[in-house]
Amino acid sequence: MANNIHPSAVVEDGAIIGEGSTIGPFCHIGPNAVIGEGADFKSHVAVYGHTTIGARARIFPFASIGHEPQDLKHKGEKTTLTIGDDCLIREGVTMNPGTAADNSNTTVGNNCTFLANSHVAHDCQLGNNIIFSNGVLIGGHCKIGNNVIIGGGAAVHQFCRIGDNAFIGGLAGLENDLIPFGIALGNRAYLGGLNLIGMKRAGIERDSIHTTRAAFKNIFSGEEAVQDAVKSLPADQQADAVVSKIVEFIKASADRSLCTPK
Repeated sequence: MANNIHPSAVVEDGAIIGEGSTIGPFCHIGPNAVIGEGADFKSHVAVYGHTTIGARARIFPFASIGHEPQDLKHKGEKTTLTIGDDCLIREGVTMNPGTAADNSNTTVGNNCTFLANSHVAHDCQLGNNIIFSNGVLIGGHCKIGNNVIIGGGAAVHQFCRIGDNAFIGGLAGLENDLIPFGIALGNRAYLGGLNLIGMKRAGIERDSIHTTRAAFKNIFSGEEAVQDAVKSLPADQQADAVVSKIVEFIKASADRSLCTPK
């Protein structure tokens, strides 16, 4: 299937455009860009650097994808940005590649949605099925799991981890790690409970939800430190798959503290 490239678009020599793609007016595709099949770039989209974008990407005007990271330590080293399949990137979104100070790569998974003016900073690692609402900002080196939703205007501190199926409320300011299935609210953000709606949408059984709620209470409501509380969970709670995921997240090494209840 032939590509449809508008006469006003600039596709530099070396760029690879997948079959059946539409590159609209005034787009600029740099020489090291690789665009998957079936892409739809509406207009005024700028893709630069060593950037790979998966199949069927839909990108709207004034998105800036792959331009050099906003890190003053970056001195022009070759670093990369990799975006998965079926991603929707709306107006004014910015995504930066990695830096040599980390793993030199920023990665975005499949089927992710980035609404207007949201930002993915250098060296971030994002999973699949993520939604950034309008104006979401994440700092460098963040690791975000699958099925995460972040509300409009929220900001995430650099080096934060966000677990699978977590939810961050609009205008929240998250400066600590958020457990899988957790809800973060407020500025500065606190752990407001479990993302029960997200758990139900994920098909988690009722018994597991009840077990996870009990484990959450044991971990965060007692007088023990969180790291000690996870060690003393009852056996039936430790055996639950969702609880196990939360416990593994808490035990993992991290650069930031844990987001906890007020």
